[in-house]
Amino acid sequence: MRPVVKNGIATFSPQGFLDGNNTNSFLGIEDVEATIHLNVDMILVSLKKVIFFNKNGLDTFIKLFIQIRKKNHATVGFCDYDRKKYEAIKKFYQDDVNFSLFKTLEIAYLFSSSFKNQSKNVLIYSSDRSQRSAIAIELHDNGHNPIVVQSQEEYDEKKEKKETFDYAIDSTFLGQMGQKIATRVTGNAIIYTISMFLDIEISDKFNIEYHNNSLNVGFRLFIFDAYKVTSMNVHALNFFSKLASSAAEYNATICFVGMKFDKTPESFRNTLEDSGILFYAQMDDILGNKELLKELGASSAANVKNRRVINKETVLELPKFINAAAVTIEMMTNSKAVKESASVQNLIIENKDEKVASSIGYYGDIDGMVILVFPIGIAKKACELLIGENTDDIELILDSLAELVNIVGGKIKTLLLDEGINVNITLPRTYHDVKSLLEVIENRKGVQVDLSFNGDKFLFFLTR
Repeated sequence: MRPVVKNGIATFSPQGFLDGNNTNSFLGIEDVEATIHLNVDMILVSLKKVIFFNKNGLDTFIKLFIQIRKKNHATVGFCDYDRKKYEAIKKFYQDDVNFSLFKTLEIAYLFSSSFKNQSKNVLIYSSDRSQRSAIAIELHDNGHNPIVVQSQEEYDEKKEKKETFDYAIDSTFLGQMGQKIATRVTGNAIIYTISMFLDIEISDKFNIEYHNNSLNVGFRLFIFDAYKVTSMNVHALNFFSKLASSAAEYNATICFVGMKFDKTPESFRNTLEDSGILFYAQMDDILGNKELLKELGASSAANVKNRRVINKETVLELPKFINAAAVTIEMMTNSKAVKESASVQNLIIENKDEKVASSIGYYGDIDGMVILVFPIGIAKKACELLIGENTDDIELILDSLAELVNIVGGKIKTLLLDEGINVNITLPRTYHDVKSLLEVIENRKGVQVDLSFNGDKFLFFLTR
């Protein structure tokens, strides 16, 4: 089966059942070779004529996507599905959706170079905030006018006014545009969800590498949503006690919310409290208290042991990191980045007033941290598209700035993957006060690049 090429998109259109028994018959070796070398923006599989599919049936195409990504930079994924099929695909692959999903082929065309600068009004909604931002940025970059809505209700209401938009986008997912391992909330807290009986398996299930890298980036508040926990044994108790001890080295706080001790010994609670873990009855007791959030999550950073210096492997990838950040901000602010200087040094921020910052960590084949420091004016301009209006609400600006930096991190991840370098990225950490950022990275040397956007200085810093 050969794909049909139109408007820069190559589309496979299998029919009937995709269940693993017959999928290989759709793709011969010659078909795969011919597809890999196509000069197109996207290679998609249309599910319009597919009656039934399961994960085994889709995996054959996923393997093709991997081969394509190794050879060129084409977007790969599926299109032409209903909500039921969309939910099934997301469930099959969960947090490992490294391909894109377009509800219709017509929506996919909006992201192709063939439709660049045609200036369509596009109504956008996704329950995933990072996806809303990523879709809006990609469409804006392609010359369209994205209309971002923040809730399903608002989307349903605006969708009725068909004269106000040309296309409406929902049930669409852009692959590798960020990483969502945990939930980021106002106050720079990371929330982990735990449930049922906690035993020795918690040490295997918990992503300690991600947690440690989140500490390295600057997160200082970690909340365990324990509403559905029935009980824990001594192995889980020891795990959380050690986790709290390691967090203390960073002056970080660990909280449990909703944990009941009717089936867990009260002595366990005392032990956990002695190790530094705090307990709250309701999530809103923390998230609804801005002063408490600041107290728990914005304390100064303790000196971190075993600081590492920036290495050759990291410096070699520097151009990709700078390009991902500069191109995204250029597009969002309609301005051109001018490189003013670059040097290996500790981070130096002149005129610390009226500046905000965000950091994101990456780890895997290589590891490190990217820090972006914005004048508040650039931050407001860059986030205006994602918010939908001009605002002086600093919390809203910081929330949107985090989404913007998350997308930059996703682009870095994709650029590295194209060279066979596999990394994961942490959630972004934002800083209203850059002085607290300097405390987190105290005495860490890195590469500082000073850029200028229409005369406003912007700092890029890459460290480990």
